[in-house]
Amino acid sequence: MIECLDVVTRNRSEALAKQMKRTINLLALAATFTLFAAPGLAQTPACDDAFKTATYKKWYDNRKDHQDIAFQAAEEYIKVCPDDAGPYAGAIKKFYDAYKAANTATETKKQFDDAVVKKNYAEQMRLGKLIIATEPDNVAAYIYMGTAGLSEPTLLNDSAQYAKKAIELIETGKSFTPFTTKDQALAYLNNAVAKSMLKSAPADAIPFFLKAARYESDLKKNPLLYNDLASAYGDGPIATQSEEYKRKFTTETPESKLAVDNLNQLIDRQIDALARATALSTNPANKKALNDLLTGLYTDRNKSTTGLDALLAGILSKPVPDFPKPLTLPAPEATPSTAPGATPTATPAVAPTTTPAAKPPATPAKPEATPAAKPSPTPPTRKA
Repeated sequence: MIECLDVVTRNRSEALAKQMKRTINLLALAATFTLFAAPGLAQTPACDDAFKTATYKKWYDNRKDHQDIAFQAAEEYIKVCPDDAGPYAGAIKKFYDAYKAANTATETKKQFDDAVVKKNYAEQMRLGKLIIATEPDNVAAYIYMGTAGLSEPTLLNDSAQYAKKAIELIETGKSFTPFTTKDQALAYLNNAVAKSMLKSAPADAIPFFLKAARYESDLKKNPLLYNDLASAYGDGPIATQSEEYKRKFTTETPESKLAVDNLNQLIDRQIDALARATALSTNPANKKALNDLLTGLYTDRNKSTTGLDALLAGILSKPVPDFPKPLTLPAPEATPSTAPGATPTATPAVAPTTTPAAKPPATPAKPEATPAAKPSPTPPTRKA
């Protein structure tokens, strides 16, 4: 029994000794960690004259040829002496802010260029806004943002605002890069503005579509442009004046005839646009849909199809017509005064000879998808 107790006591002693050894080793290891970690706990320099002079010299000597080193010196100076208002601090802080802003702008432009290459239109819009915040005349950024909506319809309304600014800058002589020609740039930018208004304000879109169609660019040969123009006429002034006619006139009068003549001028413009879309369309199914729509509208307007084939054959050789000027009634002739009590002779009413054209058809069917939504040729990657 005593032997057993001795054995137990001895075992416990050995275990305690091992535990003590482990504890000593752990303490020694901790001391080693502390020893290695201690150099990292460097003391923050004091903001005294010696520090200011040395750090300013380091910045000054490197501010031209080694600006990265100068920036490190400036950063350290500002960290140690954040409240310093002396001459050293003024020069260093000015350099620090300018260097940081320039590097931020450079990085933003790199990301913007990457978004252009990857056709990430949402990122082009986000990053482009950052660029023009510091470079308000950066035409390339405005152009990319202004045409982004042509490829991503959800961005169209926002994109159109930058398209207008790009048009303004180009028309005052600024660069049209990344497009190859000034006409090419202005055609696509005006088209972007027009498309942004096609549903909400179709009448306002017409002047921009007309401009887009008249510039010498590949866009003027795109059927989608003229399909959109025909839609703008139909959903805009034709629809408005048709409703006004129905509301104002129940019998034929000189005024009602004039209203019909003005409507017919607009319908003739819509026919012209549809004829161009039909002539330019290369997709058989879309060409037939457009031709059917054109035939119906032309027949309603002219009471037959006579002349339609000739119109289609020669439409592309004619300039796109302007928005029509409203017709007006001639001014009434002066009439001699009558004697008191005399009854003036009644003027006979003009017999009705013209009826208003039928309400224009619904928005024309869309022709085949074309690369018109993206500037063509695709603008080369270019730093904004």
